[in-house]
Amino acid sequence: GMIELRTLTPVDDSDAEAALEDNGREDNIPLEDSGDETDGSESRCTFHCNECRSRDSFRVHMAFWLLGLCNNFGYVIMLSAAHDILKSEEGAETSDNFTSTTMPTSSPATLLPATTVNYSWNSSTCDHLKCNKQSTATILLADILPTLLIKITAPYFMHAIPYHVRIFLCVLTAIASYLLVAFAHIIALSYTGVVFASISAGLGEITFLSLTSHYPLTSVSYWSSGTGAAGAVGAWAYALLRLGLSSRNTLLVCIVVPVLLGVSYWLILPKPPSILKYDVLVDEDSNLNESGDSSDGATLPGILQPKKKRRTTPPGASAKMDFREKLSLLRPLLKFMVPLFVVYFAEYLINQGLYELMNWRLCIKMTPGEQYRWFQAAYQFGVFISRSSVQIFPIKHIWLLSLLQVINVGILFWESLKHVFPSIIISFVFIFYEGLLGGGCYVNAFSRIRKEVDPRHCEFSLGVASMADSFGITLAGISAIPIHNRVCDALKAR
Repeated sequence: GMIELRTLTPVDDSDAEAALEDNGREDNIPLEDSGDETDGSESRCTFHCNECRSRDSFRVHMAFWLLGLCNNFGYVIMLSAAHDILKSEEGAETSDNFTSTTMPTSSPATLLPATTVNYSWNSSTCDHLKCNKQSTATILLADILPTLLIKITAPYFMHAIPYHVRIFLCVLTAIASYLLVAFAHIIALSYTGVVFASISAGLGEITFLSLTSHYPLTSVSYWSSGTGAAGAVGAWAYALLRLGLSSRNTLLVCIVVPVLLGVSYWLILPKPPSILKYDVLVDEDSNLNESGDSSDGATLPGILQPKKKRRTTPPGASAKMDFREKLSLLRPLLKFMVPLFVVYFAEYLINQGLYELMNWRLCIKMTPGEQYRWFQAAYQFGVFISRSSVQIFPIKHIWLLSLLQVINVGILFWESLKHVFPSIIISFVFIFYEGLLGGGCYVNAFSRIRKEVDPRHCEFSLGVASMADSFGITLAGISAIPIHNRVCDALKAR
């Protein structure tokens, strides 16, 4: 058919062609120019950019990978620092598993007034168990409850907030979280910083998952891979940086990450017409769908569009539904949400309830804090591998991953009670396997939602389904505290 060039302001064909030649339009994504509305061979939720040019595709993939990395980075850092944050309440980072010498630090750039440096191993303390007064699950709850609240409520009002405003709030709260925890002198202020990290991660996850509905299906896999990389990079970065830096300086270095998140969205990610329309006229995108006329500023300059566009329902159509209609969309999502809930409940019960109890008889030259950080690193590396695998090894029956994770809880709970593993290497293997199961369930669940859910409700469905993992993590945090304390008391009594 006839193809014409449309811009933000009406221009004639010759001006538009000249503008295209001058600018090259490398950063724009063409709309679809053919296909029936019911054709879902690529993705039922892809509206505007199935035929992205290679440069645009690269930028979309890189942007979503970086957005996933930066969005989850703070969440991971706070969990990796959980042991240090709790130790700060006691006034020093000490471990009874080592003989130690306390070195005063005159530099103000430390989280604690003094740092205990451990030099030699005392083998007589191999069987001694020293638990934190609070399980690291308390940090988990501060890191997940605000996220859960956002995910429960946001799908019903978030459509009224433009994307660029949401991203700005994500960046602002992430920076605030690092500063609060880094300069906190009381535990309450540290928890406040963790809450800000949770707000940033929760708002970011529901925003960017919804954003993928405006892009090709592959954007979900790159987002998921980025979130997995956040775990691996965040946990390993914190563990490695803590070898030479104080907790405070480590957190201050991490401020560069939310800045990169803003750069990824505003400078790297190409914006299709649906995003511009969504940001400028949040709830009026039906005008373009009904009239087929884009002279109202719906498109980017230089985008090639078909003369006669097919009529489709825009991604934000579910925003116009009332509360009862939106609730009706939850039922078909349960087959994805229930496995997500179970797998995340199981793995965070391990992470925040059992990790600290799996290290006290392992006679190696590692403090409990160091072991906790490296357990987190092994887990996050498994998450990264599995979240990057959906294009190579898709899994349809995600409930199987949940079942295997529950079995994993039983094995590691038995290990925390009886200490049957002969080597810490076996603990690392099981923890890495735990990460594989959780990451695989996450990426395959959201990938299937993109493929199977009606395009009219895809943006809403992606956002609301993300509640499931947060519910699981929250329940795990609540459950981990009494489990941790009872096991700890039983081991001490023994």
